[in-house]
Amino acid sequence: MTNSFLAGTMSLAVATALFSTPVLADGSKLDEVLARGHLVLGTGSTNAPWHFKSADDKLQGFDVDMGHIIAKALFGDPEKIEYVNQSSDARIPNITTGKVDITCQFMTVTGERAQQVAFTIPYYREGVGLMLKADGKYADYAALKAAGSSVTVSVLQNVYAEAMVHAALPEAKVDQYESVDLIYQALESGRADTVATDQSSLAWYMTQSPGRYKDAGYGWNPQTYACGVKRGDQDWLNFVNTALHEAMTGVEFDTYAKSFKTWFGKDLTPPQIGFPVEFK
Repeated sequence: MTNSFLAGTMSLAVATALFSTPVLADGSKLDEVLARGHLVLGTGSTNAPWHFKSADDKLQGFDVDMGHIIAKALFGDPEKIEYVNQSSDARIPNITTGKVDITCQFMTVTGERAQQVAFTIPYYREGVGLMLKADGKYADYAALKAAGSSVTVSVLQNVYAEAMVHAALPEAKVDQYESVDLIYQALESGRADTVATDQSSLAWYMTQSPGRYKDAGYGWNPQTYACGVKRGDQDWLNFVNTALHEAMTGVEFDTYAKSFKTWFGKDLTPPQIGFPVEFK
């Protein structure tokens, strides 16, 4: 091989590598975030286990961990995040005005919201569940349903509460309370036989008192949680989707599984090796 041929071959290889490198679209949020050097994440601070403050005033929770996963994919450092503490009704406005790069704040995917923001792939499926005392009168959901009108359910007060409970336990008595603490106190004191609320909230509550309570084994009213980004930026949406997807099915699975165990007390089964689960 002559030197001139070798030089030509190397030049061709370099040129091929350059032209093979993906070129990001101008004006993408992805370029802006990379140039800035940190992610601006919108989330809350008052709802465990999703987003709340630790004893040392550090923001934590499952939503926050989704931000860590995205920051690590961006910079190789999960801590490169600037948090914007926002109320639930600010989630969409802060995305559309560009105040945040992304919102991860137990945002339920709905058609109406999807007209305003672009949703990422879901990172959690929520539902309503029933919690029992471990040493209580009823063993599980089947026992509660069989007991009919003898069962009393404590639930957070809202206009849909009774209909929501009766979708699972049609004959049960429904006692509504003004706060989450009170629905748990009703179960603890024996005024209620079971608590009905979000399964994630029940899972978190049970992790705080291992062995004292148990899941009745039934869930209903499904809803999907996803992060939201501004519409019309496919590069940014693709990037975030890739980061979340690989956390749930690929190289970052251990990080996602560790977070799931921490906040919901459950071990996830590792993704099956072999044919991609997406095509099964």
